[in-house]
Amino acid sequence: MSELDRTDTRILRVLQKSGRMSNADLAEKVNLSASACHRRVQRLEKEGIIRDYVAMLDPRKVNRPTTVFVEITLSGQADEVLDAFEREVARIPDVLECHLMAGSADYLLKVVAADTEDFALIHRRSLARLPGVAQMQSSFALRTVFKTTALPV
Repeated sequence: MSELDRTDTRILRVLQKSGRMSNADLAEKVNLSASACHRRVQRLEKEGIIRDYVAMLDPRKVNRPTTVFVEITLSGQADEVLDAFEREVARIPDVLECHLMAGSADYLLKVVAADTEDFALIHRRSLARLPGVAQMQSSFALRTVFKTTALPV
């Protein structure tokens, strides 16, 4: 994998903010010719630095305005317990993120729901049935103050 130079990082910054922009517009923004810009973007994609392009949805407009962070402690730390948990949690569509943690909880989940009643159903039907769960603690986000998907490059 090649090292990122200033032009690469400019391309990445722009694409993280506006991934649907045309190559011509991107080239203009980063001060490159269209062909040079296209080659760089292709290399960044091939090397896996650019993993994917996605549409960011407004949670309110798709009836998922409630964000809940769920700390999960498992009954054990054996590979089989961790693997079984990770395999099953990845199947729950309401779970946007799952992180293996250091600290008091084993995992931290980011869950979206329509409201508290919807989260109660997600909790009962999905989260409570995950393998190896000994304890769960849920915290409701009252308001999103800041949110980005852009990594600092």
